[in-house]
Amino acid sequence: MARHWRIATHDAGYVGQLAADLKIPALVAQVLAARGCRSAADAQAFLARKLTDLHDPELLPGVSQAADRLVEAVKAGRRITVYGDYDVDGVTATSLLWHCLQLAGGRVDYYIPCRMEEGYGLNCDALRQLHTEDPSRIVISVDCGITSVAEAVLAKEIGLELIITDHHQFAESLPDTLLVHPRLPGGNYPFGDLCGVGVAFKLAWAICARLGDGKKASPRMREFLLSAIGLTAIGTVADVVPLIGENRVLVSTGLGGLLERANPGLRALLTITGLAERESLQAEDLGFAIGPRINAAGRLGQARLAVELLTTDSAERATALAAYLDELNKNRQTVERRMLKQAKEMVEEHPQWQDEPALVLAHADWHAGVIGIVANRVADAFQKPAILLSYNGPQGLAQGSGRSHAGFNLHAGLTACQELLTTFGGHHAAVGLKISPDRIDAFREQFTQYVAAHHRPTAEDVELAVDAEVRLQDITPRAVEQLERLGPFGAANARPVFAASGVQLAAPPKKMGEGERHLSLLVRQYGETLRAVAFGRGEWADEMAAHSGDFAICFQPVINRFRGQAKAELQLVDWRAESTSSAGSPRPRSSAVR
Repeated sequence: MARHWRIATHDAGYVGQLAADLKIPALVAQVLAARGCRSAADAQAFLARKLTDLHDPELLPGVSQAADRLVEAVKAGRRITVYGDYDVDGVTATSLLWHCLQLAGGRVDYYIPCRMEEGYGLNCDALRQLHTEDPSRIVISVDCGITSVAEAVLAKEIGLELIITDHHQFAESLPDTLLVHPRLPGGNYPFGDLCGVGVAFKLAWAICARLGDGKKASPRMREFLLSAIGLTAIGTVADVVPLIGENRVLVSTGLGGLLERANPGLRALLTITGLAERESLQAEDLGFAIGPRINAAGRLGQARLAVELLTTDSAERATALAAYLDELNKNRQTVERRMLKQAKEMVEEHPQWQDEPALVLAHADWHAGVIGIVANRVADAFQKPAILLSYNGPQGLAQGSGRSHAGFNLHAGLTACQELLTTFGGHHAAVGLKISPDRIDAFREQFTQYVAAHHRPTAEDVELAVDAEVRLQDITPRAVEQLERLGPFGAANARPVFAASGVQLAAPPKKMGEGERHLSLLVRQYGETLRAVAFGRGEWADEMAAHSGDFAICFQPVINRFRGQAKAELQLVDWRAESTSSAGSPRPRSSAVR
């Protein structure tokens, strides 16, 4: 389905007045207006990202009791185990709370389940093992556990003290143990969109206050909290939670301090990614450079190494671990490319699937740790919900992941087919599941029938929100740098998107990168020429070269700094051939993979 461009309209007088009041370029004022700022006060509040805007951690449901228990455990010399998840959010949350308790003088260790063997979250075997090793141990989960009802029952039965901190969606009933969660029933926490490491940071803040004068942390622990905001920023960006409210403050502050306050592990990661030499960092640097390397360890079954990297005080060990995680990430990318190629070939071999409203693909050799990423790419490429399964899992079960498209409720789709599934979980946009291999064909038929009956995607479901229509001459380095004040950019606060019409190619478009996956081109409008790139869209080169008329383009402006020079460039988001499409909607483009 072709994407509809929804271009925001602005009152020119208001935009001009806002630009004058705040002394900002009109381009920035247009975006502020598009983001809902109706006055200079609104805009100033949006631009302000102060630590004083963070809410008192004592407001977070369960945090006071959890902090009290952990401080008591530290003073009593009890072993404390931080039980985390294997993704970036879980790894950073585990590392942050470990640092806090270790600095407090606690006997602290951590446990990260193996993705392939144990799966997500708390599991009974691990809890039994931890209790057997030390019956006086206290276990605190981070970024997992809110649906672990049976595990909480087991903990009570064997006498294991368990605290659960999480941010995920509840099940029908809650675990019978101490819970810390921003959206607990009966709570009144003002911001419900913290991720796992955000919850861990608030708990660490409460612990540090108790170790100080009860309200304020000691200078040593305050310095720790300031450095911990960097870890919090990494997990927050990687978990794709809305970058508004407290998340916006945490990420903005974390980005500002990462280069100065990085521990040996983060310093090694920044170095190996080339970010250590930057004057400043952006949220995208965390999402596309730091996060994937941490995530690669978890996806390939070695998440404990990522936690070790973020907790070691040895620069030498940190350098070695960062290099290993970098290599794991390269391996993950290779596996991902191979799986995506196989998925596309599978659809080509079954042309009838092209006409189905959803895809269910299964392969014996697909890596369960990478399958979610590939499912997302398949859903994007074919523009329909996609579920990918690997049927070489433990207990002879196929296991996999699904990703939605155009607003389809994926969790509801699996619920309708649950009699065919062994287990499943997730939410409307992403799910995980296990199924007996001999039921895959029946599941494919039943699932696609459900999607056909309950999903009628419209142009608005895949619309592209455009902040303003502009001229290329408006995209100056100063204006783009001013746009950075609207960051950090991510979920619920996307990097600004602009449209320009009457654009010509200043030179033939070129494919670039490994496998010619990316596009590079020069575009011109009214004598102004700028370079543009489109990542993962190399196939657009031939389509654009075949058109001799004008184009309309949608893009995100960025600054390219090279050899001391700063130039404005465009990251192409979408385009249309103007002579073959009516104004206001993009030209038709096939949803099939090219």
